[in-house]
Amino acid sequence: MNEIILAGCTPTPLANYLKALGVFRLVAEQADPEAKARWQGERFVLTTRLSREELARFFLEEYRPTPILAPWNGGSGFYPSDNKDGFGPLSSARAPRFQPFSSAIATAAAVLAGLGLTEKPDADSKPRLLMHLRAQADELFLSWLDAAVVLAGGNPAYPPLLGTGGNDGRLDFTNNFMQRLVELFDPNTGEAVGMAGGWLDNALFAGHTPRLAQNAIGQFAPGQIGGANATTGFATDSRINAWDFVLMLEGALMFVTATTRRLESSHQATLAYPFTVHPSHGGSGGTTPIDATTGKSRGEIWLPLWGRLATLPEISSLFSEGRVTVGRRAARDGLDFARAVGQLGTDRGIAAFQRYGFMVRNGLAYLATPLGRVEASRAPNVDLIADLEQGQFLDRLRREARDKDASASLKRAVSQLENALFALTQPGSGRPTIQRALILLGEVMQILAVSRKGREAVPVLPHLSAAWVIQAADDSAEFHLALAVAALTGLRSYLAPVAWDKGRWQWAPESRLHVWGKGELARNLVRVVERRVIESQRNLQLEPFRSNPRLGARLSDIHAFLTGQTDDGLIAALLHGLIWAELPDELLPSHAVVEGAPSAIPLAYALCKSFFTAPSLLKYLRRLPEDARCSLPGELPRLLAANQVDKALPLAWRRGRIAGLGWPRGDAPQTTFMDGPRLLAALAVPLQSAALLQLLPRAEDLQSEPV
Repeated sequence: MNEIILAGCTPTPLANYLKALGVFRLVAEQADPEAKARWQGERFVLTTRLSREELARFFLEEYRPTPILAPWNGGSGFYPSDNKDGFGPLSSARAPRFQPFSSAIATAAAVLAGLGLTEKPDADSKPRLLMHLRAQADELFLSWLDAAVVLAGGNPAYPPLLGTGGNDGRLDFTNNFMQRLVELFDPNTGEAVGMAGGWLDNALFAGHTPRLAQNAIGQFAPGQIGGANATTGFATDSRINAWDFVLMLEGALMFVTATTRRLESSHQATLAYPFTVHPSHGGSGGTTPIDATTGKSRGEIWLPLWGRLATLPEISSLFSEGRVTVGRRAARDGLDFARAVGQLGTDRGIAAFQRYGFMVRNGLAYLATPLGRVEASRAPNVDLIADLEQGQFLDRLRREARDKDASASLKRAVSQLENALFALTQPGSGRPTIQRALILLGEVMQILAVSRKGREAVPVLPHLSAAWVIQAADDSAEFHLALAVAALTGLRSYLAPVAWDKGRWQWAPESRLHVWGKGELARNLVRVVERRVIESQRNLQLEPFRSNPRLGARLSDIHAFLTGQTDDGLIAALLHGLIWAELPDELLPSHAVVEGAPSAIPLAYALCKSFFTAPSLLKYLRRLPEDARCSLPGELPRLLAANQVDKALPLAWRRGRIAGLGWPRGDAPQTTFMDGPRLLAALAVPLQSAALLQLLPRAEDLQSEPV
């Protein structure tokens, strides 16, 4: 067996991928049934008993073209005004290699005559024509028909790979296929003519060729369509290699499917075509939301790149199944496909998928636009996306963002969220990607919260699993501060207009608890403290600062916040995402280390912190006597919020001594910390137990303010 590297057959553009399939299929069907093939990097490798010279001789002397015809299309050659340059010679060809072709033309012409069709069939007569063709055509022609048209419920549907049944606008692929054959072979003798040999070397092995023909290639090779600035000059015509076009369409026959047996409606035709899904914005810089929402895309196709040698029956089986699933349902769009690839890992030797979108570009033309390469390996974070499917949240959110009346801010946020979710499907995704997705989910919820239309269309974000938090956690002060605040009992209703009702969270735009608004982080935390204090006064059983101390902040985090060394915008953004997650009992030990001593923490913070800590926790840590009461004086947060620190600290000192915190007699120590609102915001952040033990030492250690 000879290993032949086909340098002219590459994963991109689409024409070259299909060309690789065409070479493989024709060799295995007509020359060497034992041939195998695989992808090696950016090249297609054929293993066959044929030598390189014998491979070229096969195509030039023995190759029998598949009857690729589209009598259901105008411009196909079957009607009086159509171009006959290829159709005419092939319909009367005498060479043995063209007999299947001329026979198929005669059969199709007879069907048209029997139906009385002398011009392009209309929408009513086309289904009848297709059914008659299926009944009378031979197996070779049927393979093309099944690749180009999906019959579902008696109505034709057109998967995007081959345009609208073998044509794209005024470009009929089948008529051009016949014209290219006539450029390569003499229809009567079957011998190769003109540049056929040189063009074949270029098509298979990327050899040099002195010239190419001026012809169209359609959507399959965007770089060859010509036009303004298509080369070093001002403009150029579309120039192609005839073999590229011929082998490309021969390769498209690998997409023959049994879709007619498993479709319920023509609407599902795209989903049933091999590796083809609805368009999805995201995961590529080559698409915009407009492509997925305004009909400017026919869909996406994800083409497998397998790294193990495989026979034609094995690859045909792969393509005939050609569907991937997310959970128990078929993948519907590009994001679903990326999730499925990330969950499947390397199945059947598939190393990666080359993603294409059929997008409107270059005026009104559809072009097969490469949208990136997706590795077929296990992505550890892809399962997180499943949480968003609860209550159809993700589907309804994306549908709302695609509505023409949706706000620009929602469209932007959802577009960025889709890109973040695509990134989660990749093996290399890590903490930054998960944090980005969390932040965008929080931003989306804030946008929906102020939109009546959005709240009616999209439910409240379902509970995210604790894995979101664990996988997003890092050692930054910003993350620890956001997580500590998120751990406050019942915080969600203060940051979003939602309420627990009938066993689930629902929108509650009139909620009096919702106090978070625009503005800086410190001011919003002050609002939360003020509202929680009011609620605790109404319900004496409520501890406004109860939280899970294992998720509290570290003293180093508090110091960074008090001294303005944190990114407050990032803290707020993370907080808005974390409130929707089920928080773990604790983080990994590496994230729970208390750093340093409290020496750098201002005395004002240490004096007040006891009143912003759940009394039950203070008693557990033995920083408050069991029979003591340490309720927050309502005046204390008001004084701090008003930046009257000089009045707040003596109050905290007196009340702390009365509560039994062990403060010595005498006046409160002097402090120079004067930013009251920021101090109050810092006090609202729960601390780890170990941090509290360090911060609240015995009374004799509080005689003077630390340096």
